[in-house]
Amino acid sequence: MSEESGRRNLRMPAEGEQFALVTDMQGYGRVRLRCNDGKERMGRIPGRMRKRIWIREGDVVLVDPWDWENGKADIVWRYDQQDADQLREEGHINVG
Repeated sequence: MSEESGRRNLRMPAEGEQFALVTDMQGYGRVRLRCNDGKERMGRIPGRMRKRIWIREGDVVLVDPWDWENGKADIVWRYDQQDADQLREEGHINVG
């Protein structure tokens, strides 16, 4: 983290990934997402994240949409509030 600017280096989307906002918790590791491309998707929290990283409504996440089923995506990363605010200020997120 740069001491003068306060900017942190954050994980940015790789090929095919995009930002999304968690709009609703469905249960059983599933969430409703509003993605950066304007589509609503059902998101799946993978097992490696379920007990280690808690995801709540209003969180900004990084998702990998499924190629074979357009309405679903896997959650890859969760940003904390400070990181989400930084992404909004820099203009990377247009949801939420």
